[in-house]
Amino acid sequence: MRAWYRRAPGSLLLASERAVLARLLPYVFGYHIVQVGSLGRDRDYMGESRIRHRVIVDTECEPVAGCTPLRAQADELPFASDSVDAVILAHSLELESDPHAVLREAERILIPEGHLVVMGFNPWSLWGLWRLFLHRGDRVPWCARFVGAQRVRDWLALLGCDVVHERGHFYRPPLKYERLMGRLGFLERAGERAWPILSGGYVIMARKRVMTLTRIRPRWRRRKVVLTGLAEPTARGYHRRG
Repeated sequence: MRAWYRRAPGSLLLASERAVLARLLPYVFGYHIVQVGSLGRDRDYMGESRIRHRVIVDTECEPVAGCTPLRAQADELPFASDSVDAVILAHSLELESDPHAVLREAERILIPEGHLVVMGFNPWSLWGLWRLFLHRGDRVPWCARFVGAQRVRDWLALLGCDVVHERGHFYRPPLKYERLMGRLGFLERAGERAWPILSGGYVIMARKRVMTLTRIRPRWRRRKVVLTGLAEPTARGYHRRG
């Protein structure tokens, strides 16, 4: 993925994703933000974040200015539970064998009310058709398993996260020719208005739900005590002590 992002169409998709995050991250506050998945030297998604402490996690991390590199697996993050304010999954779901485990691990390290950002490729788009019919093999990103936005929303709901923002982006086909891609720029404006569900990529932001305990008051009922086998006192049964 790092090599793919250096040239079209990867470089154009990266610019589009950064533009979407530039509108979302300024509203996310906290102390720690983690990006899972490296984009290469001097590339990250956290440029517009107000959070100062930034960490990039990947199996092979290249130095990025202002970020702390950390080598780890996406489904085994070396952070304590409820310790991170925001997590960005940079196409991590498509590149892992168990995407649900990656999502569950990201939710684990988030604090309550923390934000989770998921970026993915839309399988129901020109990019999905390109992957199915034209570029089968081991080339990235076409060898990855595209996960639809609806499935991601279902997984987030099961993990106790509420989707607060979702946006599709990049409506041009995945061509390598930058000049031609530039001429097709009108598809971006037309796609947002006419066919938003056919975007090449999507960005979903969710908030971890706070689990509250509901106090259940016990119901106090008067229990009727029924005494059986007792005879009423009579004058004969009453003895005076002399």
